[in-house]
Amino acid sequence: MNDQPIYNAKMRALQARFGTEALADALARHNRREAMTAEDVARLEGAPHVFLATADGEGFADCSYKGLLPGHLKVLSPTALSFPWLDGNGMFRSLGNILDNPSVGLLFIDFKDPKRLRVNGTAYVVFDDPRQAEIPGAQLMVHVTGVKVFSNCPRYIQQTSGESEYFEVGAGSPRVPDWKMREAFNAVLPDSDPAKGKA
Repeated sequence: MNDQPIYNAKMRALQARFGTEALADALARHNRREAMTAEDVARLEGAPHVFLATADGEGFADCSYKGLLPGHLKVLSPTALSFPWLDGNGMFRSLGNILDNPSVGLLFIDFKDPKRLRVNGTAYVVFDDPRQAEIPGAQLMVHVTGVKVFSNCPRYIQQTSGESEYFEVGAGSPRVPDWKMREAFNAVLPDSDPAKGKA
């Protein structure tokens, strides 16, 4: 993935149709980076969420929202980062895709101070990362290497704020999602799930 050209032939054809070839080249020159800057690191390590795009081996795409607390994501080097995998719905669509096709796209949006950052790279899963012990609820860690960073225009970002009450922060149990209390799902939750048997 990391050796691919910035724009493929179809992208170039659309740029030609709309007369944006020079603009696209300027954006690639000035907004795309082969390594994370200090500003990127600060923004990413404080990110409250990320939108994770994956695809399976056949190319079927999936996009998932992943909530984070500041410090969950850690930049390991100028071209690598990691973040925890927290309890979800048990489908493991994104992780399954990563195991099938490691190319990922991460979209970080700051809704308080409108900014967007795209990070593309190659992901792999670590089941026994020492950082898991530092992050309540971490089931494993996802590492992304060979990252390419692209700063995006903040236009159209709608501002909001607030932190989810579903995070496990080490002091008591996090709120259980309502859907896990429905009989159809509660009965089939794994025994390790805090919601099991509470329907």
